[in-house]
Amino acid sequence: MHVLLIDDHEMFRQGLRLILTDLNDNITFSDAGNCEEALSRLDSEAVDLALLDLNMPGSSGLTALRQIRGACPEVPVAVLSGEDDPGLIRKAIDEGASGFVPKASSSEVLLAALNLILAGGVYLPRAALNGHAERQPMPHFDEPERLDLLSGRQTDVLLKAIQGKPNKVIAREMDIAEGTVKTHLSAAFKALGVHNRTEAVFAAARLGLRPQVAGL
Repeated sequence: MHVLLIDDHEMFRQGLRLILTDLNDNITFSDAGNCEEALSRLDSEAVDLALLDLNMPGSSGLTALRQIRGACPEVPVAVLSGEDDPGLIRKAIDEGASGFVPKASSSEVLLAALNLILAGGVYLPRAALNGHAERQPMPHFDEPERLDLLSGRQTDVLLKAIQGKPNKVIAREMDIAEGTVKTHLSAAFKALGVHNRTEAVFAAARLGLRPQVAGL
């Protein structure tokens, strides 16, 4: 497993290396102190996971996330931030992040979040889920009923979509047409009572529609 650490503080990157050795027995790392270096690494190296700090000099924040996701949509990106504002978390998910981990989180939570992301899920802090629920109440019917409305194929497409993968990538990975991907997503969104991928991320997380990883 090769992980790209994108943060302008070398000491923080070194600390991440120590923590992430528990993520995989054969883990290797690359460092990038800014978005430009990260894009160069992604162009020349096979990366399995990227960890991105939103507060860096130059092209940073959501702009950096947008550029990295655009360059390598297949690579899951976990955002690490000193902020935990629900609005910022929602925007990061809008831009295709596979998770948002506040820097105040424990090492155990970080590892569990990354394991979830690597398993194909999306990690959201509980505070973000609670805040979203207050602003976006879900329609009134039982949670099991929602999940029963999803076919296996719709669930597979939905789980890939909420990782931030574009339709063309999903189509290629599942060997189906892009039109079929759109059809499955439309049906999944209707079943969940949502209108877009970001709402689907929050709904799926609240319904437990994600790989089960210990510690979360």
